[in-house]
Amino acid sequence: MISFDNTEYAFAYKTDKELKRAHFLFSSMGSPVMLNAGLKLMPLAMKLHVPFTRAIIRSTIFKQFVGGETLEQTAVVADKLGKYNVQVILDYGVEGGDDADAAYEHSTDEFIKVINYAATQNNIPLMSIKVTGIVRFGLLEKIDAGMNDTTGTLMKRYYKVIDLLPANEKLEWEKAVNRLVKICDVAAKKNIGVLVDAEETWIQDPVDALTILMMDKYNKGKIVVYNTIQLYRVDRLAFLKASHEAATERGFILGAKLVRGAYMEKERKRAEEKTYPSPIQPSKEACDKDYNEAVEFCIEHLDNIALIVASHNEYSNLHATQLLDKKGFPHNHPHIHFSQLYGMSDNITFNLAKSGCSVSKYLPFGPIADVVPYLMRRAQENSSVAGQTGRELGLIKKELERRKENR
Repeated sequence: MISFDNTEYAFAYKTDKELKRAHFLFSSMGSPVMLNAGLKLMPLAMKLHVPFTRAIIRSTIFKQFVGGETLEQTAVVADKLGKYNVQVILDYGVEGGDDADAAYEHSTDEFIKVINYAATQNNIPLMSIKVTGIVRFGLLEKIDAGMNDTTGTLMKRYYKVIDLLPANEKLEWEKAVNRLVKICDVAAKKNIGVLVDAEETWIQDPVDALTILMMDKYNKGKIVVYNTIQLYRVDRLAFLKASHEAATERGFILGAKLVRGAYMEKERKRAEEKTYPSPIQPSKEACDKDYNEAVEFCIEHLDNIALIVASHNEYSNLHATQLLDKKGFPHNHPHIHFSQLYGMSDNITFNLAKSGCSVSKYLPFGPIADVVPYLMRRAQENSSVAGQTGRELGLIKKELERRKENR
């Protein structure tokens, strides 16, 4: 029986000093005053080049949640995790960019560089990409709006809208598709999985369509491409089932990375401002229900669904392992993987690894200035998830006390 309360396994890879630093960080994030001050001051200090800002960020929040500033620096973290049978999902943590072909080509090259590097390591089976890194946000928004004004299946709506684009935008979109093909081509040859990140609801439809196109091309007989499905949306369980139907019809393996979600406040605010129904679940209970049903659905269809349980929820992870046990599947079944963010929920990750599960840490990397938006989301996420910070603090404190007693 897996226990997520075992702190000896959870923090075996951390020194006392590292644990104390984590305790300080989560304590700070648990204070609304300190958190709000940090969220306001950190980007401003970076922008104004305030002395020592980078050094402070690098030695605190950056060290807790990020693998390093370069690919090579992530090797230290990956090797350390590998000693405990924990793998790594690499994420080039640069968000957004200039609306120019040169910037999108650069992002494409960076993603390919990550794939080529991962292929040289024995502990990095997956990497993630953002479609907004290779195509203009405004074009995604326009295609999404057109798809929402059209009836039919996702792919029928997609093709209708693409056909109606003016020549210059059609060419722009073709370039974006070719960039993704280029990325997936290399990944398929190097046997590295590509996780396509979820985006905001008002650009998600074309991202979904593009990801399904890639799965149809590359997931025949093996798994290369995964879509990210945010179950805090009211429509995503139905979308998962529709995606499975498409995979069955077209004969490809559906790659499904299940998350709860990352843009809740932004989504609710936009829905209110534009007076349309919120796409977000009415309650945490409703979100949990859909998430766990999605896990059940995927494990029921593991023959042609490759599932990544990307969750910090203890019940969801435990539930998945119990479903595997019930079906007589091994915890390291090739079509199931578990993952948590680096710097969080070590009690889940390392106890899953101890039980023989295929599990990883999602490890972002990149220059400090570029990953500040990611770091701000991590801080906000910890404060907004009820009990998350308290749970982390309690486990860290428990382990520090255990070590003290055993000396």
